[in-house]
Amino acid sequence: MTLGERQWNELPREVREVLRDYLKAVSALFGSTLEAVILYGSAARGDFQSGRSNLNVLLLLGAHDGGCLSRYAKAHRRWSKEGIVAPLIVTEQELRDSLALFPLEYLELSRDHLVLVGRDPFVNLQTDLRHLSAQCLQEIRGNLLRVRQRFVEGGGTPEVIPVLLPLSITSLLPCLRGLTHVLGDAVTGSVEDVLGAVGGSLGMDVAPLLEAWQLKVGSISLGQAQLPQLFERYVSTLSVLSERAGKALSGRSRGNLSQSSVPSPQSSTP
Repeated sequence: MTLGERQWNELPREVREVLRDYLKAVSALFGSTLEAVILYGSAARGDFQSGRSNLNVLLLLGAHDGGCLSRYAKAHRRWSKEGIVAPLIVTEQELRDSLALFPLEYLELSRDHLVLVGRDPFVNLQTDLRHLSAQCLQEIRGNLLRVRQRFVEGGGTPEVIPVLLPLSITSLLPCLRGLTHVLGDAVTGSVEDVLGAVGGSLGMDVAPLLEAWQLKVGSISLGQAQLPQLFERYVSTLSVLSERAGKALSGRSRGNLSQSSVPSPQSSTP
């Protein structure tokens, strides 16, 4: 059994079943202009949760126009019901041209993806750590501002907290994985591993962030009296994270931040 086959078989059965039909459909739809179908996100990282997680795909095309997008849009009505979100549809040139603008998103893609059809466009992709540092810090500080704003918009009641914190920690995690990369201790494992690495690098307690994640995945349940306490600790932790990440990244920027090549995993072909 090849490594590619093993990776494919390690995907959840329900994911494999959906993807088999999807790959046939998009191959027929795009024909020779389809250069690759790439799976990324939770299914590629290995933390897909049945009933909770979506399937994220990138379609790499030789060229695209309004006609092919319209055809796909009609076909996608079915796939959205199967949990496949609207794909990223790009050419390789577009991908490379936008790397400096979205370094965090492309770092996530390049580190955790499976090539289901075609070739891997992330081989030897260069991530500029200066751009990555700036986006990580921007996202962390933006997350803190949004949490405060949305808490007020929600009336400041305990009922809004179980919705607000899972949304916040979900959007924060890519920033934290990017942060570990910039700080020289790249972690691509579990959420617990990522949070532990960030806490260790910045010398801070990340327990409230972990509790927010546990709240999201349903491994803990908190009462009405406990939710406001967690919210206060979570916001305080975000504030400390923002401050310490800013100092750490500022120190790195005075050092030798340079471009970093992210190794791509083996392809998986069903």
